Amino acid sequence: MEEQNHYSPFIELDRPAWARLAHELEQPFDESDVERLRGLGEQLSLQEVAEVYLPLSRLLSIYVDSSSKLRQASNEFLGESTRRTPYVIGVAGSVAVGKSTTARVLQEMLRRWPNTPRVELVTTDGFLYPNAELERRNLLGRKGFPESYDRRRLLRFVSDVKAGKPEVRAPMYSHLTYDILPDQQVVVRRPDVLIMEGLNVLAPPTVRADGTAGLSVSDFFDFSIYVDARTTFIKRWYTERFMDLRKSAFTDPRSYFHRYSTLSDAEAERTASDIWDRINGPNLKVNVLPTRGRARLVLTKDEHHRVKRVLMRKV
Repeated sequence: MEEQNHYSPFIELDRPAWARLAHELEQPFDESDVERLRGLGEQLSLQEVAEVYLPLSRLLSIYVDSSSKLRQASNEFLGESTRRTPYVIGVAGSVAVGKSTTARVLQEMLRRWPNTPRVELVTTDGFLYPNAELERRNLLGRKGFPESYDRRRLLRFVSDVKAGKPEVRAPMYSHLTYDILPDQQVVVRRPDVLIMEGLNVLAPPTVRADGTAGLSVSDFFDFSIYVDARTTFIKRWYTERFMDLRKSAFTDPRSYFHRYSTLSDAEAERTASDIWDRINGPNLKVNVLPTRGRARLVLTKDEHHRVKRVLMRKV
């Protein structure tokens, strides 16, 4: 009976065990790369890249290779000649947890493996409804919740990518104006790998009124990653980022949040805490965190933004 307790569908590796997987891999980054890719408020370092993201990128390159070989074997069996389609990786997690930095680092690292030179990154922010539409639907205060996204358009985008269409377009979002840029788009042209990053990319399919369920975006993912941390840590990181933005991006008169740039430290902390408690915290609890179990791999961070554990589903 005791022996059965050791069986699990997951592999769990602590930081030292995971880092050892990269002992024979060459570090492709230097300090300028880390500085360029580091998100606001994050503690990304060369050591973090070498011990966490280097082995992860190598694992993903192995999976991409295996997917290509499986396609070739399937073609031979079926007598078909379908061409390679992009390998799609989903990256999910809370606001301020560092998922955007994870996605950017993986994009850069995968580009340096010989089998994946073309790697594109698309965030689901571009699939948010424009602010005018959110106001019309009375959803501006729930921006980031599942209902604030044009899920049909997002699903169509990912399915078109996996269908192998030569060119697929996605809307572009501006964090400065906090809105969709109406005249700009992201164009994806059959990359080797597409990384989709966003809060709700691992959400299950929506259940229809008749009780049936359709497709979800994650149905088209070949691999998925969830960036995790304690909620108390994430709220603190969110507040610290808000304080930093108040002195940088918010000072731009074009910024949607320009009104916050003149707040005192105490007022800014209260405002950030209020936004978290009303919007980001509830969204994390109800919609984002429940999707963690759907990920193929979970990166768990400590209070210093350092990955301390990796949990991965067995192949």
